[in-house]
Amino acid sequence: MTKNEAFLHLGDALPADIARRRDMGDLEGAVRLIDQRLSGGKQPLLAPRLEAERVRLERLGHDYPFTRAEAVGQIRAEWPEFTEEQFDALVDGGRIDWRMLGGEMHIHERFLESLRIYPREAPGLRPEQADHTERDAMLARMEREGSLTARITLRASIRALVPVEGRAVQAWLPIPAACPQQSGIQILDATPGGVPAPEDAPQRTIWWDTRGVPEFTVTYRYLHRAEYVNPLALPLEPVQPAFDLEEQPPHILFTPYLRALAERLTAGLTSPAARAKAIYDYVTGQVDYRYQPAYLQLDCIADQCAKTLRGDCGVFALLFITLCRIAGIPARWQSGLSVRPDGAGPHDWAMFYLAPHGWLWADCSFGSSARRSGEDARRAHYFGSLDPWRMVANSAFQAPLTPPMTGWRQDPYDNQVGELMVDGRGLDSTQRDWSQEVLELELL
Repeated sequence: MTKNEAFLHLGDALPADIARRRDMGDLEGAVRLIDQRLSGGKQPLLAPRLEAERVRLERLGHDYPFTRAEAVGQIRAEWPEFTEEQFDALVDGGRIDWRMLGGEMHIHERFLESLRIYPREAPGLRPEQADHTERDAMLARMEREGSLTARITLRASIRALVPVEGRAVQAWLPIPAACPQQSGIQILDATPGGVPAPEDAPQRTIWWDTRGVPEFTVTYRYLHRAEYVNPLALPLEPVQPAFDLEEQPPHILFTPYLRALAERLTAGLTSPAARAKAIYDYVTGQVDYRYQPAYLQLDCIADQCAKTLRGDCGVFALLFITLCRIAGIPARWQSGLSVRPDGAGPHDWAMFYLAPHGWLWADCSFGSSARRSGEDARRAHYFGSLDPWRMVANSAFQAPLTPPMTGWRQDPYDNQVGELMVDGRGLDSTQRDWSQEVLELELL
């Protein structure tokens, strides 16, 4: 068992005294009690849960760095008339994410970016700038031609922000994986000594094991082909397959709430395509985008997303996957990068299976964004189809790297930007930097 498998135990309840201290924001007290229990060695079955919680508590302040006063001050720097009452309304409305630290409210590091998405509720802030003209033209061409292929060249890097001279360093950077959309994968250049994982690795990387090297870079090229499919128009087999239907603790769980929700959404629908569409319509129509903390800070992601109606791309995907599986529709994870002519960034989405056609896709995050801007054609596109502006590195959620990382991962669930380990210790987000540069994006 590697350290990171401890996060499989997040569904186990914490001892009540530790949970109370955590919830009131007494993180030092919670860590102290965790250390007491771990040092005693009397409850070995509880140790993985305690170790995972200790990592979460140590990192929580990075995700929620601002006090309430600091957050209000940042808003007033752009919106001088902003009031405390308006802040409370945004918190109560779920637009501002917060946790208790040291006995007081602390605000998520990207709360301003979340607010900019909703100019009606935060009219005094500069709104998010989103021009979909080029994307919409690309999607229209894809729908006319039936498919579209992009040739993409990317350069990715990761760099330690701590001293590494004379120290053992291991690094993992995501690279394109073999999947239905990708072919012609080439590693064009890389920091010497890199070892690519097999093309079918569930979270594919190039890996280095060296000493004293602070930065690692890889340049790769691949073809990404996206097909346009309308799932509701497909002839389907009367009996659908029974794979990828299971729970996957701690985040893909068939809770009573999600079972009831799936039953309500799909009542009376006999076609699996219609059931999947009803789930997609619910997720894209009801869940609003809000930037999230590191996923290791989240509990039972799919269930909480359905209850809070807030999430980011991966949270959307996990809710869709879980509801599909409850409804008898095979569904799984896929992730990597969203690639645009002006840059690339981490992104997650979902796959679902309809026999005899095979795997189809659902990008609920992009669908929700289209709903916010009133562009239903774009929302409809991302049920069944994606686009060629992607890089797929991961085909499974919470899968090991190659070779498995023995230290704590920054992200134990997904791998979009890479991991670094120095002298056996995984570096967290404040101890490393990463970048992705689009060198070529050509539609063929």
